[in-house]
Amino acid sequence: MSLLGNILEQIINGLRTGSIYALIALGYTMVYGIAKMINFAHGDIIMVGAYSLYVIIGVMDMHPVIGVLLTICICALLGVTIEKVAYKPLRKAQPLAVLITAIGMSFLLQNLALLIFKATPIPFASIIKVPSITIGSINISGITIVTLVVTTISMILLTFFINKTKMGRAMRAVSEDKGAAELMGINVNRTISQTFAIGSALAAVAGILFISQYETLQPTLGAMPGIKAFVAAVLGGIGSIPGAMLGGLILGIVESLSKAYISTQLSDAIVFGVLVIVLLVKPSGLLGRKKTEKV
Repeated sequence: MSLLGNILEQIINGLRTGSIYALIALGYTMVYGIAKMINFAHGDIIMVGAYSLYVIIGVMDMHPVIGVLLTICICALLGVTIEKVAYKPLRKAQPLAVLITAIGMSFLLQNLALLIFKATPIPFASIIKVPSITIGSINISGITIVTLVVTTISMILLTFFINKTKMGRAMRAVSEDKGAAELMGINVNRTISQTFAIGSALAAVAGILFISQYETLQPTLGAMPGIKAFVAAVLGGIGSIPGAMLGGLILGIVESLSKAYISTQLSDAIVFGVLVIVLLVKPSGLLGRKKTEKV
């Protein structure tokens, strides 16, 4: 294979991984945009989704389509439950208290998975059985095709939902000014819960795609993708939905090219280095908006 073909193949692989980061980053950016908090337990919802799919399909032997739908519902319900139990009582607390609670919730989910499923990695065959295609000298795997298609559709549907539906307009209103939104008759608590449900459902989809790619489960599988997705959200501009998508794709491509042509050991350092460089040039992120605080 020529050098150009090899680079194109690495870029396609990067788009596949970056699409997963983008789906997770959408959850981060939606929650931050509306609730003004970073849900560090979001990465572990991916892990819960992966184990849910394993139990439903691998243990209970249900049809993959039913497994996917149930996994999305379980993660959406988990996201709402976490918001009601852990975050809602701290709605008016200091940001540091909310941050510590989010980190604590992350460790709680990881340790519950460790108690139930143990630390030994569990092999789980991919449920995606799409054949690969070859374009010239470039081979594109079925999981790559499905990941890119699912991510694109999710982005289009989410953008339509936020901009064109009544619930989406309520979310945008709460994001701009909670007090004014409440005066206009919007139920702020319900809107925030719906945001957590949608973000967690997207995390479930990301979890399904993630284990279809790597085909193994362990309690910490959501930790690093969660951190990288948070980096992607910040890179694109935290609070910006197109920014989360762009940040995820850039991160995936940088990681893939770094592993292929520089060093697999240094790839994570390069990814975080790119974030630092971008924030030095544009502190609000690539598509983020700079807000001035009124005193």
